[in-house]
Amino acid sequence: METVAELIGHGKDLSSLQMCVRALIVFLLAYVLIRISGRRSFALRSPLDNIIVILLGAILSRGVVGASPFLPIIVSSLLIVILHRLLAWLTSAHPLFGRLISGRRILLYSNGKFLNEALKKGLIGRDEIIEQVRNTLHTDELTKIDRIYMERNGRISILIHS
Repeated sequence: METVAELIGHGKDLSSLQMCVRALIVFLLAYVLIRISGRRSFALRSPLDNIIVILLGAILSRGVVGASPFLPIIVSSLLIVILHRLLAWLTSAHPLFGRLISGRRILLYSNGKFLNEALKKGLIGRDEIIEQVRNTLHTDELTKIDRIYMERNGRISILIHS
């Protein structure tokens, strides 16, 4: 046990070797935690998914540099991943809870008109939407578009007339 303590060090006075060993352990731990968390946390990019990425990065980085005790970092990281799994399951199992956590999509454009109140609610301007139309459909022409939504993850979805 003393060898492990020497290998990972204690406190902020760490050698390069100790930081490298900690970095390797944190890397492996992060990989395991991400696998436990599921693919969702890096695919959907909902507010809930962004929280886990930010928190895990902040907490695990403290373990590499010795800013916090190593074992509590591992335990708190595991707790965050378990909470993420629980909240992700609740949002998928209960639509009302999902709307509470992730919000609703916002209809920004319909029937040839921008919906000004929705634009304000989504904190987005017409120019940003037209830019997204150009990037997606390679045109400035809005006549082909039926509806434009801001999805729950902040992305813009464009539906063309069928």
